[in-house]
Amino acid sequence: MGRPRGGDKQRKKEHFYQAAKKHGYRSRSAYKLRQIAKDHKLLSGVDRVVELCCCPGGWTQVLKEIDSSLQIVAVDLEVMIQLEGVKFIQGDILDEKIIERIESLTGGTVDLVLSDCSPNVTGQWDLDVVRQISLVEGTIEIAHRLLGNKGKVLSKVFQGPGFHELLQSVRKKFNSVKLIKPAASRKTSAEIYLLAVGPRGRSPHDES
Repeated sequence: MGRPRGGDKQRKKEHFYQAAKKHGYRSRSAYKLRQIAKDHKLLSGVDRVVELCCCPGGWTQVLKEIDSSLQIVAVDLEVMIQLEGVKFIQGDILDEKIIERIESLTGGTVDLVLSDCSPNVTGQWDLDVVRQISLVEGTIEIAHRLLGNKGKVLSKVFQGPGFHELLQSVRKKFNSVKLIKPAASRKTSAEIYLLAVGPRGRSPHDES
């Protein structure tokens, strides 16, 4: 999601932006995933990952850095510069045909779904939040469709109109739901990360 005017200059001075440049990460958000993965054992028991809205690839870099054996399918509207061992799909995560391609490449079951999705900004906060919530809802649908009994989904969400209703909906679909604000997130940002574990309504043979 967009930044306020003048934000570019401020962003370039901040610690995590500079650190990302120094260490070769494609985005400062790489540090958000590193912190969440460490603090919440995100990759424990995980072999197969679907990463939605992956560009420019900062999160993908972190995944391969932490565990090079991970099987990753990454999806985005934009073309991501290739990373070794990562299968990439270009397309809209809300498109059923794209979801079917994800299923085909993953074999239909994964352990973790990640989403750092943001919509194209209109400048109208309420509209932008609604669009972002729609991406989160799409992420949750994909996760519930692909995850095994112990599967996890981590999604960025903005705290605005529709946030509490979304949270209630996710709590009905997963056994455990928590909200995470990693240190690398700007304190002034409305973003927070939703971590849901154990999709409900699974039969025993769906165990991953």
